[in-house]
Amino acid sequence: MNQLNKLNKLNAFISICIFNLIFSLNLFAAEPLVSSEWLNDNLTNNKIVILDIRNKIDGGSKESFEQGHIPNSVYSNYLEDGWRTTVEGIVGKIPALTDLEILIGSLGIDNNSHVIIVPGGVSSSDFGSAARVYWTFKVLGHEEISILDGGYKDWDKKFPGIKNLGFKMPKKKNFKANFQSQFLATTDEVLEKLNDSSVSFIDARSEEQYLGEKKHGKALSAGTIPGAINFKQFDMITENTTFVKDLNNLEELAFNSGVDPNNTNIAFCNTGHWAATAWFTLSEVLKLPNTKMYDGSMVEWTADTSRPLDNKL
Repeated sequence: MNQLNKLNKLNAFISICIFNLIFSLNLFAAEPLVSSEWLNDNLTNNKIVILDIRNKIDGGSKESFEQGHIPNSVYSNYLEDGWRTTVEGIVGKIPALTDLEILIGSLGIDNNSHVIIVPGGVSSSDFGSAARVYWTFKVLGHEEISILDGGYKDWDKKFPGIKNLGFKMPKKKNFKANFQSQFLATTDEVLEKLNDSSVSFIDARSEEQYLGEKKHGKALSAGTIPGAINFKQFDMITENTTFVKDLNNLEELAFNSGVDPNNTNIAFCNTGHWAATAWFTLSEVLKLPNTKMYDGSMVEWTADTSRPLDNKL
């Protein structure tokens, strides 16, 4: 009977995901993931801006970009150029909207651009860079946004002879933010919703950190947000680092982790990097509504020792 109940719940989970996927396709044209083949076919589309964000996480840099990049790409280092900031000692926070408007406009991106984010394509943490930039655009109200599946590594493997060298400054454009609070969870909201059964907290960290065996260097204490489930970010990425396992595997992975498609789901990690992959999977791939990310995550949560922690050891 327990097995039958589990199967019925899984079927219900899948049905909700499929409904949300079909409904969402009627709303927006941009797919959350595009392939190297698709990008190659659309290189001459003037609406597209290819945003290369390679950085230290994937072993990349501006120098790597200069040595080879997808034609017509613009470059911005995810770790160094202001995509995240430190607020009152808390690392990884979303910057002020005006700062992001300036950054994005300086890259030749305006509100009509279809932005294709290009990570290195070497690991799940590397994919997190792209997912975090993607989430930032969504918070800013920009819908025409996609991630290159497999990143630059996949592109260079499939189209090694099609690349540009050097670095060219893009022509600045005007980008205006339209803040979308439904994608961002704050510490106050997390505190308020701790005992709300309609809210699930999704810990995207490793099992060791989830259980409290280890912690991030900037977190003051080990443990997790009370009641959180563990939906590990690296489980969502295939070994060759093209994003995710197929849709059916993702649905089962989320279900087995305890994700409830009927709840508001708030993803977190340590600094809002790994959590971006969990948020992307739930919100953009599985199309679950009411999915948020807590960018301050455990570093911010543990900064006040009065906040409750669940240490499972």
